[in-house]
Amino acid sequence: MKTKLTKKEIGLSIFTTATVYVGLLGVMFLMALINLVGTDVTFKIFFERQYKHMIPVGVSTALLTGIFYVYMFFENKNVLAKSSKIIELYLMLYIALLLCNVIGKFVAPTARPLLFFALMAAMVLRRKDAIFMNVVFALIIFIFNRFLNSADVTMDDNGSQLVIGVGSIAMIESFASLLTCFCCGIIGVLVLKRIKTRIACVMLAVALFGPVALINIVVQFPSNVGWQEGLGIVMYSAFDCLFSVLAFMFALPIFEGLFSELTPFRLRELTSDHAKLISRLKANAPGTYNHCIVVAQLAEMCATEIGEDSELARAAAYYHDVGKLKNPEMFAENQAEYDLHKELTPELSVDIIRSHTRDGAKLIKKNRLPEIFADIAVQHHGTLPIKYFYAKALKMSDGELNIANYSYAGPTPTTKIAAIIMIVDAAEAATRSLPDRSPEKVEKLVSNLVEERMNQDQFVDCNITMRELTIITHTVVNGLTGVYHSRVAYPKLTLKKK
Repeated sequence: MKTKLTKKEIGLSIFTTATVYVGLLGVMFLMALINLVGTDVTFKIFFERQYKHMIPVGVSTALLTGIFYVYMFFENKNVLAKSSKIIELYLMLYIALLLCNVIGKFVAPTARPLLFFALMAAMVLRRKDAIFMNVVFALIIFIFNRFLNSADVTMDDNGSQLVIGVGSIAMIESFASLLTCFCCGIIGVLVLKRIKTRIACVMLAVALFGPVALINIVVQFPSNVGWQEGLGIVMYSAFDCLFSVLAFMFALPIFEGLFSELTPFRLRELTSDHAKLISRLKANAPGTYNHCIVVAQLAEMCATEIGEDSELARAAAYYHDVGKLKNPEMFAENQAEYDLHKELTPELSVDIIRSHTRDGAKLIKKNRLPEIFADIAVQHHGTLPIKYFYAKALKMSDGELNIANYSYAGPTPTTKIAAIIMIVDAAEAATRSLPDRSPEKVEKLVSNLVEERMNQDQFVDCNITMRELTIITHTVVNGLTGVYHSRVAYPKLTLKKK
């Protein structure tokens, strides 16, 4: 999590926020034009009736945009550090507003997909940030409906109806949509964070139907006159939920591609056996592939225990060693009986071994995979020495050697997930070589590995605490003893053919 913005980032984020605000006004103008379609009201008449309302709309949306910036400045600077993130959030907002306006105009106000934005925000933001953005959306659509899309009527002095709005949303429907966005949007955010499959998203529409229908019936039914209208409210509420979820499922892959979003769905696709690099790893470096599977499982467990993104930790672990695809036979887990390093000098062996971190990052970028995968690929060994070949070189030399020439280039881990993968990667490989894999031996081994990395200042840039390192150590020990537990020896007994 970013704790401080540079002056350049602040200036660029303010400019981007101002730009998306202008875009928001443009979207509202487009929505107003759409509402004039099929009516006798010209834009001139619309302007004459509504020009007094345009100033409060502009000011109120400016205040909400300003509140968005202030909130993110104090709660999630990562959003402001990348202009693309601000653009992404407001692009979602634009699409949600236009969808709601078109459906409200040509279908029914109650049928508007009011939950679409909340579901999209839940996928690309933290839970509390998504709830905040949902509230902003609810207020913006309420402001537009009351000032520029009102279908309210009143009575003049002669008792005749006098139309005071030129829109399609009555006052009671505006308040129903406000409550639906606020209450059901929050429910959607909370529930969606627990959903891991796309089919479960479809079931989410069913779960949301109850509260959406209840709010619309309670708020709107007293102003209607019969059960036929009430049945219509229920049907349109169902349409709201279903269309919101379907639009979300259609739009999410597009935003995943455009803005490189790492949703749980995208991360699971990247760790499928059919993913390009995973498929190559499985075919050309089976030992590394199996190592990555175990590391991924342990990294996921560790991330869960310390409150990090477990899906991201699992996916990053799958790709942390893809650089070994360049020379798979040079790594122990892919060798059969003969060690090719016996024919090489320690210096050449070190160059081959340590290059897999940089090669992995290049391969990840070449395949347009997430940047964080590349970062972890180069960070998971930090600046640690390659002790086996350093010791071999010491035996072959007369004097002291510069240990930096036999160490990884770094950098050291900059995130807690990178630190987890550093620990798990070393612990899994070292445990394989243990003749005695009892819990006591594994615990001693993992504790020594963590202590060694602390002494080598490998965790100074990732803000990980001693408590978290202790939790990671215990989790890794439990996981490894479960994977490499001792087994009962099979009896030497040959069975006769029946």
